[in-house]
Amino acid sequence: MDYLKLMSEKLDELRAARAEAVTALEATTAPAVDEKRAALTDEEQAAFDEARTALEAIDADIDAAEERVAELEALEERAQKASVAAPNVQTRDRSTSEPVDVRYMRPAELEARAMDRLEANPTGLDSDQLDKVDSLLRARTADCDGSDIARRMVVTENDAYRSAFQKMVTQAQPALTADEGSAIQAFNEYRAASIGTDTSGGFGVPVLIDPTIILTAQGSLNPIRAISRVETITTDVWKGVSSTGVSWSYDAEAAEVSDDTATLAQPSVTTHTARGFIPYSIEVGGDYPGFAAEMSRLLMEGYDELQASAFATGTGSAQPFGIITALDANTNVEVPVDTAGALNAEDIGDVWTSLPDRYKGNATWVMSHDVGDAAQLLSPNGQGSYFTQTLAQGEPGQLKGRPVRYASQFPAGTFNGTGVNGENLIVVGDFRNYLIAERAGMSVELVPHLFGTTNGRPTGQRGWFAWARHGADSVNDLGFRLLQNKT
Repeated sequence: MDYLKLMSEKLDELRAARAEAVTALEATTAPAVDEKRAALTDEEQAAFDEARTALEAIDADIDAAEERVAELEALEERAQKASVAAPNVQTRDRSTSEPVDVRYMRPAELEARAMDRLEANPTGLDSDQLDKVDSLLRARTADCDGSDIARRMVVTENDAYRSAFQKMVTQAQPALTADEGSAIQAFNEYRAASIGTDTSGGFGVPVLIDPTIILTAQGSLNPIRAISRVETITTDVWKGVSSTGVSWSYDAEAAEVSDDTATLAQPSVTTHTARGFIPYSIEVGGDYPGFAAEMSRLLMEGYDELQASAFATGTGSAQPFGIITALDANTNVEVPVDTAGALNAEDIGDVWTSLPDRYKGNATWVMSHDVGDAAQLLSPNGQGSYFTQTLAQGEPGQLKGRPVRYASQFPAGTFNGTGVNGENLIVVGDFRNYLIAERAGMSVELVPHLFGTTNGRPTGQRGWFAWARHGADSVNDLGFRLLQNKT
């Protein structure tokens, strides 16, 4: 399998990187050995800790890659057996040239065929996108059924459906071939049989250009999405379980254990319909790879921009709860500035100190560029700064040793000595506690002609009306702190 070969090559690269990391780690202790010192200096110890952390990260990547290679080898073996022992099902060709009937396929056969589509990869996905699609195809949870995504992939990622889809969304009166018509019918049958899927309207975006499936943190311009927990689901509501932690106690020998029951909560995140309209010139089209790349870019940019705003300040009414909206409703996580209409070094210290230690290790600061500019000028006790810049390494700035992300949707801050009561300035915390639930699958419908607003004449443009479903909310407010202004 091509993807198996790709993962094997990646594993070899990781092993080579590990050898270099071991050499780097040994080099950090060389000065002490040469000088016969019993201990490292603080600077040497910091270098040793950094090198050891890098080595541990590579070891974790190697373990994950070895596990994935083993799974792919097992999957390839199962796929070969399934192709020999398959029941009487419409299968046609295992290649991507023709559609197949997925209604009665077993999960193993669906996964094998979906992997075939993934390996063909006509749109040139990068490794992060390949890994995400791969993990979704193997998912088997209450919120995400990988076999449903595999079905969608099999019916949309074949030559006939791709060709039909391109015609349907670029031509007002498309002339479909027999195979293209069958491909559209196969998708409609899949959609009608899928639980919770819209049963009519639009055409399903092929999986390998669908932002709800291939959009990754690396490809997102949305700072909150990039650091939050993102779950792709095949239902309309994500449901989870959370706890403040399991309590332990010391008890006497042979005594009844004390009641250390943890308090469990069942957070849920409901998805909402996001809609977008994308105008484009009639000249858009051409060969499929070029068309797919351009369409994927257009759909992804608008979708990502909409989410960036919603994940910051979304009201939660017919749209996601933004992180600011969610935290602003909980007075337990709000921290006011010391002086109205001013941002001082003490405010940074106060909000950081109030964040529980268990969340500091993975904490991220999020603020607007204006508030960030103000924070960079702060100097605690007249010496140094909480804020550090590492632009030479291409990294974001840091506050209290934790990374800073900038969100233009956050308030700019009113620092004029008066202030705005309750103005939200900075969020800091572990954003794994902010969950984004994204239902797999985006649909697009063609608007054949757009008309000018002056004389009502055609503009030489068409439009795509697209829609998808996603939601977001804080599933543990205590994992954050919100710095607020006051009057």
